[in-house]
Amino acid sequence: MADKSDITVVGYSPDSDAASMELSMRKAADTTTITEATGMYGDAEIAQELGYVHRGLKSRHIQFIAIGGSIGTGLFLGIGGAFAKSGPLSVLLSFSITGIAVYAMMNCLGEMTTWLPLPGAIPQYCTRYVDPAMGFALGWNIWYLPAVDDELRSWSVLRKVKRDVSQPGQVLARLSEKPLTLAPIAFRSAIAVTAEIVAAATLVQFWESPISPAVWISILIVLILLLNMFAVGIYGEAEFIFAAIKILAIIGLLLMSFIVNLGGSPSGDRLGFRYWYNPGPPMKEVVATGAGGRFLGLISTLIFAAFSYGGVEMIATAAGEAENPRKNMPKAIKRLIWRILIFYILGSLAIGTLVRSDDERLGTASPWVLAAYNAHIPVLPSIINAVILTSAASSANAFLFVGSRYLFGLAQNQQAPRIFLKCTKKGIPIYGVGFTAVWSGLAYMCLSSGSATVFGWLISLGTVAVLFTWVSICVAYLRFRQALIMQNVDRATLPFKSRFQPYTAWVPLCFFSLIILASGWEVFTKGNWSTQRFVTSYIGVIVYFGPYLGWKVWKKTSLVDPAHADIWSGKAALDAIEWPEKAPRNFAERVWNKVV
Repeated sequence: MADKSDITVVGYSPDSDAASMELSMRKAADTTTITEATGMYGDAEIAQELGYVHRGLKSRHIQFIAIGGSIGTGLFLGIGGAFAKSGPLSVLLSFSITGIAVYAMMNCLGEMTTWLPLPGAIPQYCTRYVDPAMGFALGWNIWYLPAVDDELRSWSVLRKVKRDVSQPGQVLARLSEKPLTLAPIAFRSAIAVTAEIVAAATLVQFWESPISPAVWISILIVLILLLNMFAVGIYGEAEFIFAAIKILAIIGLLLMSFIVNLGGSPSGDRLGFRYWYNPGPPMKEVVATGAGGRFLGLISTLIFAAFSYGGVEMIATAAGEAENPRKNMPKAIKRLIWRILIFYILGSLAIGTLVRSDDERLGTASPWVLAAYNAHIPVLPSIINAVILTSAASSANAFLFVGSRYLFGLAQNQQAPRIFLKCTKKGIPIYGVGFTAVWSGLAYMCLSSGSATVFGWLISLGTVAVLFTWVSICVAYLRFRQALIMQNVDRATLPFKSRFQPYTAWVPLCFFSLIILASGWEVFTKGNWSTQRFVTSYIGVIVYFGPYLGWKVWKKTSLVDPAHADIWSGKAALDAIEWPEKAPRNFAERVWNKVV
């Protein structure tokens, strides 16, 4: 347990000039690094030898990383398959229900994160509050396994998309002659970096580039390495730009849908909710008929929606390198509900009114692109493709950052080699970045169709990893809450206090657990058994519990007693720091501070 530190950084005066403010901020960052490292390692010499991550992410970085983590390419492309299978109302309901559960889970994570914002936070919380075996299993699962989300759907589709220019001014995505399985799967950390690079390199072919995809893969690998190797602020600026592009794109598409629905497109056709009933129905039957079939269709889209929100928890990793995390993290968590409402719920509602759910191109082309063609707006397909391209590049960048920080956190827990604790003078865990990035070389393997099959199996291994992450967060929070009670910590003193606890933790815990159990439900229905689909759906359970039980047996770990759970190590050093504040100088800055 760390001793309290008496190191304090003098606050910034609003009357100081910009140079003095910058100097004050740098001193704060340097002092914070030394103080936190000494508090964590308990030895100033070890802290100097290993170095430590720097708190170089500003408030705007944190807010936009939170936004970027909650917007995946599934909202632009993969969501079309869900509409085709289950109908517009099922998709709208599933994103609404799942969004509530995700928001509840993020409130639990936000309370733990603002109490103790650590690098590679989630596995550290599991180790401290639940069981070291859970921290080990979750940390390595997050690092090297693909998590279930919507990104592989995008990668799989885009890998087979061809450009059809048989009609002037039109670009139509179509399937190749070989059938394609559209499983809504994404990737995590090491493998995720590879998958996103492949997706980005493939997206460039939309413009019929004569350059080999291998060249684009090489460029993207070098780019994300450069963004992650020098300073965390550079990563933050890149994610700020990527997230801004996503936000502008979504807002623009929502405005387009509003105008098109009112008949303001070149076609002049006023759509309204026509496509909910023609071809209809708003809730399609899946496997069974009647109410049971519609319910099963909703279950299918609940699974897709849960996968689509994957990545929203990345903000906890960024908190370990954020300036003034006790102020900036609560802002990001509280605003998450509006992002869910605007981007996912309104986005799914808009798509359901723009595109027929029986359109054969759904699942092989972005529904936004189809809407643009139907409304005779030919410039949009290239714009949407460019947005998806930046989204894939952003995801590769983020997963490299997250993967290296999880290795850092695992090493702090003595569950990974000590070398991953070594940081550069700029606070970059360089060996963690390098070890995570080296797996991006697998991207070249995907240039071969035979090898791509092997790669597809690799990324299918973790079909429920993101859901296990969320379940683990809820379990860790419940144990954290018990630890607060047993150690006489008043929740009213917390920097951020989530409401309606412990129900806010129990509801998403039960919901996500049921989604895990239901992830491969179709194989159990009559005539639909498939060994491959069963393995793909449930092998993630074995991959999670295998390391859990292995570490438990090897290290003879036990559940952490809440009365002795380590809720203090590293906290004293952070408590001792007074963060410089910059007062807004004009109306524009006041508005900006409200937004970010």
